[in-house]
Amino acid sequence: MSLNTSPSRVLTIGALARECGVPVDTLRHWEREGLLEPLRRASSGYRQYDRGSADRVRFIQSAKTLGFTLVEIAELLDFSTDAEHGVQGVKDRASRRLAEIERQIGQLVAIRDRLSRLVEACPGSGSPDCCPILTGIREEAAAEPRACCAKPPAT
Repeated sequence: MSLNTSPSRVLTIGALARECGVPVDTLRHWEREGLLEPLRRASSGYRQYDRGSADRVRFIQSAKTLGFTLVEIAELLDFSTDAEHGVQGVKDRASRRLAEIERQIGQLVAIRDRLSRLVEACPGSGSPDCCPILTGIREEAAAEPRACCAKPPAT
């Protein structure tokens, strides 16, 4: 699939935003980030986009739902035009994204398990001083080193 199709109809930024369900400010941000480029600017200064721009916006949206960052999406777009190394580059980038998602899932599972234990231990009534959830949060906060409270290094 080519992300750069020939223009069949010119779209303003507002029309492109409506068609793709994206706020205009998001399209402007993506333009500043180099992900989206207007076909041209009208003499009035208005951005003009083509059908390929709508395909590109949908590609960006889809990649974002898979957890790719804007920098990574720019890489994917670059790879999409690299006939020699593009597919391997896309696979490598996607593999790194998958590894990061797996790491995040591991962290979330640990958080869920800890919070589940705290919720299970909480009777839901009584004094806040005896609440296992609040106590657990306080204990963890007290155990974490704080930069503002750390002793300065000895000189």
